[in-house]
Amino acid sequence: MPKIPKATAKRLPLYYRYLRSFADMGTKRISSRELSDAVKVDSATIRRDFSHFGTLGKRGYGYDVEKLTDFFNKQLYREALTTVGLIGVGHLGNALIHYNFKKSNSVRIGAGFDVNEELIGTVQNGVPIYSIDDLVDTLQDMAIKIVILTVPEQNVQDVVDRLKDTDVEGILNFTPARLEVPEEMFVQNVDLANELQTLIYYIGVKHQSEQDTD
Repeated sequence: MPKIPKATAKRLPLYYRYLRSFADMGTKRISSRELSDAVKVDSATIRRDFSHFGTLGKRGYGYDVEKLTDFFNKQLYREALTTVGLIGVGHLGNALIHYNFKKSNSVRIGAGFDVNEELIGTVQNGVPIYSIDDLVDTLQDMAIKIVILTVPEQNVQDVVDRLKDTDVEGILNFTPARLEVPEEMFVQNVDLANELQTLIYYIGVKHQSEQDTD
């Protein structure tokens, strides 16, 4: 995949999801404006995002939906099933285990890790749960390169330090902590509290603007 801006990379799964929906409906071609109306991203941004990959469409014709769907399928490495590890099987971790990643994203959770003795050795929705003490060996044995972190914030860096002895290359971090990782390891932070606070802020600004115009 060519080197592209992070913001563009985050929009690629969104484009793929809607393109696949159009393909399922039998749509043969689509313009950037039509795709914009569907994904709620302005058409200029879509054209700029697509330009990072060369010429994907034709002026006056738009984009071939089937070809573009296949293209992004390859760019997102969706042709092979990706197995990830889940570290922390509490409330959020358990919810993720029961979310069907495989159905829409070619991803499955292959192993869970926790300190709770009542969980260790059990199978939750098809996912075996291991002791956190078996983290390194199990990740290596299963050749897992991506993990999801849903552990308490005070424990997260200790877990990350253990990952340095594995072949893990990517972390999806659901904790508020900002992790210290090797340069070659990618981290995607998902701060639910921060996202909710941002949403509250936007709603507050909207209401304030409405009051100012009254």
